[in-house]
Amino acid sequence: MEYKDYYKTLGVKKDAGADEIKKAYRKLARKHHPDVNKGDKASEDKFKEINEAYEVLSDEDKRTKYDRFGAEWQQFSGAGGRPQDFNWGAWGGGQPGGSQTGGQYRTVSPEEFEQMFGGGGGRSSGGGFSDFFETLFGAMGGRQAGGARSGFGGSFSSADDLFGGRAAASPPMLDQEHPIQVSLEEAFHGTSRTLQWENGKRVDARIPRGVRTGSKVRLSGQGGATDGRAGDLYLKVEVLPHAVYERDGDDLRMTLPVDLFTALLGGKVSVQAIDKSVNLTIPEGTRNGKVFRLNGLGMPKLRKPDERGDLYVTVAVELPSKLSEEEKRVVQEWRELRKK
Repeated sequence: MEYKDYYKTLGVKKDAGADEIKKAYRKLARKHHPDVNKGDKASEDKFKEINEAYEVLSDEDKRTKYDRFGAEWQQFSGAGGRPQDFNWGAWGGGQPGGSQTGGQYRTVSPEEFEQMFGGGGGRSSGGGFSDFFETLFGAMGGRQAGGARSGFGGSFSSADDLFGGRAAASPPMLDQEHPIQVSLEEAFHGTSRTLQWENGKRVDARIPRGVRTGSKVRLSGQGGATDGRAGDLYLKVEVLPHAVYERDGDDLRMTLPVDLFTALLGGKVSVQAIDKSVNLTIPEGTRNGKVFRLNGLGMPKLRKPDERGDLYVTVAVELPSKLSEEEKRVVQEWRELRKK
């Protein structure tokens, strides 16, 4: 029989507290819940394993017995013992501690072993728990919730338990997600979208200023509905790339071409920010790649739209592509002057 490492199943340490165990269970249960993964046998089996692990580790008595059993089983198996030679009688039936025959291990007959574990030696039982669980805690070892044994349905007795307080009114399985794309200008000013479903349903959504790629706009009650309950619709935003600006959080970055003479002698150049033009002073002798920060000319902050990030301007000094003979002569004279 396969020993079930329930701590490994939930991804927690053996000294994990009740809150940590519950948090780990909820996270995994949401991911593998059958209603979220319809028709996925692997997720269904994983959900059963997660449920069984939580059934044990969330119950103080079961966890104590499991920890005690685990230490004894690992010592026995580490010494080379066979599963059928282990003293299961001391643990079976769900009675903590059990009793041993004369304090010694006894050999289980092939018939008893087959009856206990079946031909598969560790398959999940029809009730939703593994044979390991049934042997350790008995056939009725699962909790009773509303008169029903908790098996495939989960150790929590309701969706409210599994998904938190809001789940009773709007289970996450009813929530829906829909991708939308917006331009950088739309993300700057804010915009709106009208979604039209095949069934004729129409939803108008307001996209706030400052949204980023990955932002989710929640439309309460606009998701899936069943039994008089409605989930939420989440619009997952993708801000499209821009030809001029590169976004960096709430900041914007751009490259500004500057002619050679302005870079050498200094001067003013016009910078087109996303919403207005401003003049930027280029100091004398500005090098190629110099970065200037223009405060408050970036994107509005999502949570504080009246505040904005900054605009970072990188200077790209442009060299003349073609020189006349006269220009070449002047440049040569200039080179000779630089050598003196």
